[in-house]
Amino acid sequence: MESPSLSISIIFLFVFSLLISSSKPLLSSTLGVDAISRILQIQDLERAPLSVQEAAARSLLLRLLPSHSSAFYFRIISKNQCGGEYCFTINNNNHPSFVTQRPPQILIEGTTGVEIVAGLHWYLKNWCGSHISWDKTGGSQLFSVPNVGFLPRVPDTGISVRRPIPWSYYQNAVTSSYSFAWWDWKRWEKEIDWMALQGINLPLAFTGQEAIWQKVFKEKFNMSISNLDDFFGGPAFLAWSRMGNLHGWGGPLPQSWFDQQLILQKKILARMYELGMTPVLPAFSGNVPAALKYIFPSAKITRLGNWFSVKNDLKWCCTYLLDATDPLFIEIGRAFVEQQLQEYGRTSHIYNCDTFDENTPPIDDPEYISSLGAAIFNGMQSGDNDAVWLMQGWLFSYDPFWRPPQMKALLHSVPVGKLVVLDLFAEVKPIWISSEQFYGVPYIWCMLHNFAGNIEMYGILDAVASGPIEARISFNSTMVGVGMSMEGIEQNPIVYDLMSEMAFQHKKIDVKVWVDLYSTRRYGRQVPLIQEGWNVLYHTIYNCTDGAYDKNRDVIVAFPDVDPSLFSLQHEHSRLYGKPYSRAIIKEVTDSFDQPHLWYSTSEVIHALELFISSGDELSKSSTYRYDLVDVTRQVLAKYANQLFFKVIEAYQSHDVHGVTLLSQRFLDLVEDLDALLACHDGFLLGPWLESAKQQAQNEEQKRQFEWNARTQITMWFDNTDEEASLLHDYGNKYWSGLLHDYYGPRAAIYFKYLIEKLEKGEDFK
Repeated sequence: MESPSLSISIIFLFVFSLLISSSKPLLSSTLGVDAISRILQIQDLERAPLSVQEAAARSLLLRLLPSHSSAFYFRIISKNQCGGEYCFTINNNNHPSFVTQRPPQILIEGTTGVEIVAGLHWYLKNWCGSHISWDKTGGSQLFSVPNVGFLPRVPDTGISVRRPIPWSYYQNAVTSSYSFAWWDWKRWEKEIDWMALQGINLPLAFTGQEAIWQKVFKEKFNMSISNLDDFFGGPAFLAWSRMGNLHGWGGPLPQSWFDQQLILQKKILARMYELGMTPVLPAFSGNVPAALKYIFPSAKITRLGNWFSVKNDLKWCCTYLLDATDPLFIEIGRAFVEQQLQEYGRTSHIYNCDTFDENTPPIDDPEYISSLGAAIFNGMQSGDNDAVWLMQGWLFSYDPFWRPPQMKALLHSVPVGKLVVLDLFAEVKPIWISSEQFYGVPYIWCMLHNFAGNIEMYGILDAVASGPIEARISFNSTMVGVGMSMEGIEQNPIVYDLMSEMAFQHKKIDVKVWVDLYSTRRYGRQVPLIQEGWNVLYHTIYNCTDGAYDKNRDVIVAFPDVDPSLFSLQHEHSRLYGKPYSRAIIKEVTDSFDQPHLWYSTSEVIHALELFISSGDELSKSSTYRYDLVDVTRQVLAKYANQLFFKVIEAYQSHDVHGVTLLSQRFLDLVEDLDALLACHDGFLLGPWLESAKQQAQNEEQKRQFEWNARTQITMWFDNTDEEASLLHDYGNKYWSGLLHDYYGPRAAIYFKYLIEKLEKGEDFK
């Protein structure tokens, strides 16, 4: 039981930080917000009835904190009561009109259901010291919430928090495969609750679109089911078949998959609409089945180039793209939008389309690119006159094709306010700066953060706490929202806690103060040693400023099957806490080996781990603490394994058979120890991923297919041969117990055995 004085001190700290962040807000309107004002007005008019949104918010409270369902009263208010902005207010219930036996203590009002729920989270977080997190990352800490009747009062004047910018976006086009692939309604319901609590009001809603495409191509364009078998990927690879990167890989999809996913999508959309969200639906990008070129022989259909397949295997690669200037493009685009409207009964008018995501246009003529953009938008608008195109801006980050003339041509091909761009990697590589605010086009400042759902403690908290503010208040800002565009979720909860809060922050956050409060909220009590440990993590792991993409290439999970003689190593010497330490670093990196990412002092993080361990007696019953303890230990051991591997390489280069044997066994023992460590928390288990895949199956054949999909995505990923590995192998790697024991460890053992044999025989590595 927390002492009253401690609870009071925590509350005062939170109130103080809140008053700093929400004192007189800066003007929230930007040029971008002005440009999208019409779609905002339409969405406000078409939002679910007030009673529906209020009921949805109450139901969420009942799921989250059933013991306190009577302690809060929710009510929708108009934007006029918030100066024309989206907001929530929190007040003590001083209204005599409540005559129930136990009247609610806290009144939370908001302009939508999402605002009400976000207000609930704001109160629980800042007045009750609670913490909301994914179950896999330790779950929510709610035991710090006082009993009904003893909830903390807010100031008598109440609290009013306005969004500084209208939209809070969520998801990446590939999150649906890396994280959501096997979800049922129970898991989706939890995620939508999490979204609402974080204030997310603009989520992607991609589930079940294959069923829509099946109906469109079959009923409107005379294709048979067999024509489509090779078009869709398997359940774990649908994101990339949707984007036209591959086809058929992991398929064909059984009809039961189409049917159950469509039912699931209708539940997802219904709940999102009930809460007042604006779900983003997919639109036609030009990706078409091969059979279309035979049914419409005069259509401008081009076969795209290879996308990471081994030996350009046409069975999986080189999909077909319908030229956006072909009249058939608008016809298909309209049919797809109309079919969604027919199935779902309504739309929020915002559609995602990424025709050029890792697919470069055939020519760079700006006029041609402009005609492509206009035609893509016309395909949406022909089915929905109020359509707005939402486009991932990833292409501008990685593809040198998109120089200013080409970028302007695409962005200006659509009327202002009808195109919104996701600045997908803004915390590391913000395009809004180099493109002069996307040349006048509205955009959403997004944090990408994670690739492929890799498990790696990583982040840039300072950039998250300041970047959105700098973008919004910059000269001629066209920013219209903030977003989280990670490829995979359920990792690094601290990063997502901070990023989601930026949807409501008007000023930069003092991250040091915020992190101290985070540890108190996450564990439900103030532990000085833990605060010190998190401060170390903030300045090391969560302070990555090298600009590198954090695709986890640790040796254990991305083992380098290369000739050791190609490595060129050198030692880096330094001192920490007065003690000398040395680590091997790669002086030269070959094309066949991706260097593990290391941007901090490992010794400092080991010190943080010591602080976490020393707090075990106080926090051993906390699930959030247990998750973090496992994760920090995993991070330390993973980086140590990299050093062990480099020592093996040095021994091999010195022709030291004994050294290679001894060090390689130490590496393999470490893998086993790490596997046992990960088994200590449900968030690091392989089993749930595989079992959830098999639970989607209707028969034994589907079980085998779905399990193959699940296993392949996290290992080889794409096609391979006996002689050549997939070019994407290990991209979806995971630190999961079971995967280390059954796959990563045995794979490393084969490599080490081969090294020893070559040394003993005096032969070169081949």
